[in-house]
Amino acid sequence: MCGRQFRAGAEVSAEEVWTMYQEDKQTVAEIARKADVSPSTIKRVLRKIVISWEQPDLTGRSGFVHLDVTYWGHNWGVFLALEDESCRPLYIAFINHETIADYEKAVNTITGHGYVVRGIIIDGMRSLFDTFSSYRIQMCQYHMLCIVERYLTKNPHLKAARGLKDLMKRLVGMKKDDFLREYAQWKEDHSQTLNRRSVSKRDGKSRYTHKRLRTAMNSVDFYLPYLFTYQDGDCQGMPNTNNKIEGVFTDLKKNLNNHSGMSESNRRRFISGFFLALEDNQTCQGKKKAGR
Repeated sequence: MCGRQFRAGAEVSAEEVWTMYQEDKQTVAEIARKADVSPSTIKRVLRKIVISWEQPDLTGRSGFVHLDVTYWGHNWGVFLALEDESCRPLYIAFINHETIADYEKAVNTITGHGYVVRGIIIDGMRSLFDTFSSYRIQMCQYHMLCIVERYLTKNPHLKAARGLKDLMKRLVGMKKDDFLREYAQWKEDHSQTLNRRSVSKRDGKSRYTHKRLRTAMNSVDFYLPYLFTYQDGDCQGMPNTNNKIEGVFTDLKKNLNNHSGMSESNRRRFISGFFLALEDNQTCQGKKKAGR
């Protein structure tokens, strides 16, 4: 129950409808019953509501920033830059397909509004590491495991593949030196498997026999310089995964699931309202902490 009461025949305000729709997770039909009006009336009120993301001033703020995108279908999503410590949105944009330019625009926008980026947490897209080479970058360790599993499958048969997967499952929480030592030992122990070659019957050319295993290893080699940034002295407090931004996306999608069949325009308003409310809530919490 939302706790609101309506007088028969009274006009329902747009603010009341929106609060029930977004914050109280009420469907159009539920709001219509409570307000004693038709669902079409509620839909008409919703269509007239104008809500859009407003880029906040970030002067004087600094921290570690998560960058990621979540999608609905294959060609519609929202890009989010999220401050790790406060979980406050710094930037959002609606996109069709993520590109390097989207990431550059996000960082340029928040820095252009006064934010000092201490470091960036991302989950892949290799070209981003060159694009943001001037920043401290942490590759999400959980996504590193997912990349390796994608090549090795969940139940690899090769002993070398099982060894690499086991090492990656222990990545989160490992010290950098321990991981480097065990990874180097894994390469040495399985060098014959890794370097084994076979001659193709099709063209007679020699190729690596276990290509997917080598691809998984090459991925680890590429991301290795960015897997333990959070353990460096100047990055204390930096997270080693993108779990926080994934959690925000999960909450957003749970809220949207209460309104199946939502039009794109309503979805844009809902998402903008979600992040504006998140910004307001985190701001209020920050003021309460400061006042203690």
